Amino acid sequence: MIKASINIQDLRRKIYIKAKADKTWRFWGLYVHVCKIETLQEAYKMAKNKNGAPGIDGITFDNIEASGIEIFLQQIQKELISGTYWPTQNRRKEIPKGDGKYRILGIPTIRDRVVQGALKLILEPIFEADFQEGSYGYRPKRNPHQAIDRVAKAVVENKTRVIDLDLRSYFDTVRHDLLLKKVAKRVNDENVMRLLKLILKASGKRGVPQGGVISPLLANLYLNEVDKMLEKAKEVTRHEQYTHIEYARFADDIVILIDAYPKWNWLEKAVYQRLLEELTKLDVQLNEEKTRIVNLANGESFGFLGFDFRRSRTRKGKWGVLFTPKMKARTKILTELKETFRRFQSQPVSRVIELINPVLRGWVNYYRVGNSGRCFGYVKDWIEKKVRRHLMRARNLKGFGWDRWSRNWLYQNLGLYSDYKIRHYKNPKALPAQ
Repeated sequence: MIKASINIQDLRRKIYIKAKADKTWRFWGLYVHVCKIETLQEAYKMAKNKNGAPGIDGITFDNIEASGIEIFLQQIQKELISGTYWPTQNRRKEIPKGDGKYRILGIPTIRDRVVQGALKLILEPIFEADFQEGSYGYRPKRNPHQAIDRVAKAVVENKTRVIDLDLRSYFDTVRHDLLLKKVAKRVNDENVMRLLKLILKASGKRGVPQGGVISPLLANLYLNEVDKMLEKAKEVTRHEQYTHIEYARFADDIVILIDAYPKWNWLEKAVYQRLLEELTKLDVQLNEEKTRIVNLANGESFGFLGFDFRRSRTRKGKWGVLFTPKMKARTKILTELKETFRRFQSQPVSRVIELINPVLRGWVNYYRVGNSGRCFGYVKDWIEKKVRRHLMRARNLKGFGWDRWSRNWLYQNLGLYSDYKIRHYKNPKALPAQ
């Protein structure tokens, strides 16, 4: 899970083992562990490692460390123990989504991030014991590539009828009363429940703020019954080692894949109906404009976690899976890099490369799976041309300087990012083409 001190690691391990062994156990005496200075210190380290922007109070990590971290944490501990802690309102920040709309981030103060982090350290192992295999979002030892691999494997196994779900404003619409009931099923501690209620109220009457430390855990818990329903559907339709339904969820991004064999035609409607029933219980709505039911066998495709998935034949003529970065993802990275070149066009090329390399590295590391080679080739060529134009402009010359600088010189002498190697997805046994 989260890398923490030995004492906290040991405590979290014990909580997880107990929660895993007894699914009905309600934990008590948790608040004292939330208030421990060791827990608060670990929560502060977690917040500092992410080095996020300050909250509405404007206080930064430098400000805190100038006054003394221990004094800062001791004050938080005092407020928690005395019951006088009160969360500050989150700072709202709009993040463009690329379709003209914005995602609203609720950024807590560092003080509130520490409290949320401490609470998460204690609650996370309880609910991790209850979470399902198909859930991958913001969980310890899980990442988007695992979810992508799960979906790709399902396509290869001929699960080509896909329900591609889009939840309408999910994080903003979570009902606090229902969420607190779900927490209370495993937590029998009034002080923990009071603290959690205060944290939720600081974000408004509904929703969990995107940007809150504990929000991903709570968002996963809220949809856990949906995951359980899908796991049950998977098991009741299983025939020995063969499954006829698969799903993957990363936060509010969900895809369900169903066997293409005609025998399982009924399963698509049945699962969709059960899904609507579970979402209705949670007061979560589908975005009907973006929710799609597609059939990969008809040449259609669907998107998941930034990739487009479609079925394709392998070189041996069998059915496999092709997944590539979405065009929107490529456009977004090039737009960001283009702005950097524009803003720093009067700066030395070494400064520009210093700025673009980390951006490129992060983007490529995410998309270096599947069939991203052609996309990477395009991005790599585009970057090379922009660097060449930057060099030529600095000399008041036109063109790209093909004869002045070799490709190797750009990478070896200037240090331009160059690692575009793909980690190919290892297909299970491909199915014969029909």
